[in-house]
Amino acid sequence: MGGNPLSKAKRGKRRWLGLQISSDIGGREEFQAMMKSLTALPDTWRLYDLQVGAETAAGLAIIRVPLADYPIFREVLGSEDGSEFESGGISRVKSLTSSGKIKLVRERLGLQRPKPEHHTK
Repeated sequence: MGGNPLSKAKRGKRRWLGLQISSDIGGREEFQAMMKSLTALPDTWRLYDLQVGAETAAGLAIIRVPLADYPIFREVLGSEDGSEFESGGISRVKSLTSSGKIKLVRERLGLQRPKPEHHTK
């Protein structure tokens, strides 16, 4: 280990995006595959929270993106102007909110912080 940890000011800047996802996305792998299919997006995002929707209700997701890539994600995933990614006329993902703090995005989406999973040996 060793070394001094980076101060907060020297760490990489990021934005957290709260997304509405289509009810046909059934899990993490499916969401990640759909996001990777969006070739306009750089592969710099990371999925943190995912709440799969019911048959008729949309799901929610939270991803982390580097601040430098944030404008690209907002443009591709939609913003206040109502634009969003569509596949076959069906809306698959839309940006609902963003912040520099994941806690604020979770509050806005009404999501609880997930409990850590304990792995048994």
